Amino acid sequence: MKICLFGITGIPTGNHNIKDPRLDQADKLAEAQKKCYAQVVLADEKELALCDAILTSRAALSDLLMKDLDFVETRLGRDAGEAEKKVLQKMAEGLVSETPVSKLGLTAEDLTAISAHNFVTNRPVVVAGEAELAAPEALLVRAFAESGYICFLTVGGKENRAWPIRAGTTAWEAAGTVHTDMQKGFIRAEIISFADFTAAGGETQAKRAGKVRLELKTYVMQDYDIVNFRFNK
Repeated sequence: MKICLFGITGIPTGNHNIKDPRLDQADKLAEAQKKCYAQVVLADEKELALCDAILTSRAALSDLLMKDLDFVETRLGRDAGEAEKKVLQKMAEGLVSETPVSKLGLTAEDLTAISAHNFVTNRPVVVAGEAELAAPEALLVRAFAESGYICFLTVGGKENRAWPIRAGTTAWEAAGTVHTDMQKGFIRAEIISFADFTAAGGETQAKRAGKVRLELKTYVMQDYDIVNFRFNK
């Protein structure tokens, strides 16, 4: 995923690890050759329209919202249809109150009415407190989660790895994140919840305690599920 930095200069752009301490905890319980965090790409303001989410500071939030408010006010002064105008007026009220478009509770019908426009804040906007800017690793963990993403884990062997996926992703879709062959030949997913994994003291102990669940394609992945995909090769 890609997060754009707006009004934030203390964090460099490029690839960053999401150093969630839960992977560190799992890495102590499962032997592997290396540990691989999920990654996020941080981009500058030039890529606002192409990002999945925006990370901004409290001081810069008004400037970010003004980008959408200026367009909304211009559009309202032109020949917008009644359906579009109604949504734009709702957006204007929200933006003035410092509410991003993504948090206005727009309905599917509302979104259809404004579908011709790409509003900057119609994507997750995470506002960093001043103290958080001095702890960017923890800030990125929060920004990742608040942008609607979670991770699942595969453990043991070559690597203990956190795989980033959107919240709501099914087991079948998650398998394709690891390898397309896993998705094509999907049989089932063997799942251990993170809580059960850590409480038992590892994968083998969790299995002995009967904490492994067999899930099919439609299972919705939960944050930090430990997964072993079974598939036809």
